[in-house]
Amino acid sequence: MELIKEEFVTTETGIKELVIEEISRNHKLLHRHKLDKPSIHIGRDYHNDIILADPHVCPSHISIDFIDKQWKITDNQTVNGTFVENLKEKKYQANQHVVCDGDIISLGKSQLRLLFSDHTVEPTVAFSPFESFINLMRHPIALFISITLFTLIAGSIIYFNRPIEVNFSQLLVPAIGMTLGFALWPAGVSLVSHLTKHDNRLMAQLAVSFALFNLMWFSDILETIVTFNSSNNNILPIFMTFISVILAFSLFWLNSYIGFHMSSKRRIVVSASLTLLLFGGSYLIQYSKKPEFNPRPNYNATIMMPSFLLTTSSNVDQFIEDSSKLFDKTSKDAQEE
Repeated sequence: MELIKEEFVTTETGIKELVIEEISRNHKLLHRHKLDKPSIHIGRDYHNDIILADPHVCPSHISIDFIDKQWKITDNQTVNGTFVENLKEKKYQANQHVVCDGDIISLGKSQLRLLFSDHTVEPTVAFSPFESFINLMRHPIALFISITLFTLIAGSIIYFNRPIEVNFSQLLVPAIGMTLGFALWPAGVSLVSHLTKHDNRLMAQLAVSFALFNLMWFSDILETIVTFNSSNNNILPIFMTFISVILAFSLFWLNSYIGFHMSSKRRIVVSASLTLLLFGGSYLIQYSKKPEFNPRPNYNATIMMPSFLLTTSSNVDQFIEDSSKLFDKTSKDAQEE
């Protein structure tokens, strides 16, 4: 796909406009300035055109002057110097350097990228299906339903795990507490996104996180129902673990997709690493606490109502009749022998 190119722009005095971007160490954009003055001053003093807060930058660090139809950098005898970083060449002194489109210069611990107004830009990125899904889930009504559903499921699980009868108020507080605890994850991701100069998009993070949390709850409920209806559970734990891994990976992938600008490959690596850390750490903790020999084996049984049976069971009379038929057949075979 071809790049889009803007028209060359100069001012009425013939000065070529210069775009100066403040970037981080990993070349992420922080601020952007577009200037058409014949002389641009950069430093920590307040008289500068671009004021940097970096303590390693001098008060009047550099000047960028438009001379003979080109921009030239002048280092004002600074303490830490000014350097040009080039991907193909090593770092070198920027004093009297003629600016080229895309040059990156280092001042103290700060970095600036110098661009001309005719610099090529990447093509517009179309909205992906994930954006449509995120916009739907982040709607206040959809988000309220998702969080309410999570709270109700959490309260139900707390109720079933209580050995004594409890009232509604005794369930509401721990259910809300569990909901707030799970909300710390998307809130934390949004905070990290904000601190790294990205859009925090807190509502979107909450929406996709609680949607995935609810799917995880439903997968646990499905596992319980299948266990109740199955006599052989050797494959089921492996299958449900696989489902849990997929859901966790999807959660981390969507969190990074919403909160951070990164390549698809890096997003997959980050999501896979977090998933491995989550499940690998939990299994290590589980097996580290497991004794080599348990003199008191525990019997694990799932007790549920008959309505959860996928196949209807026979009543008592039918069971006695079927049992009698078995004895009748055995007696008949014995008499024939």
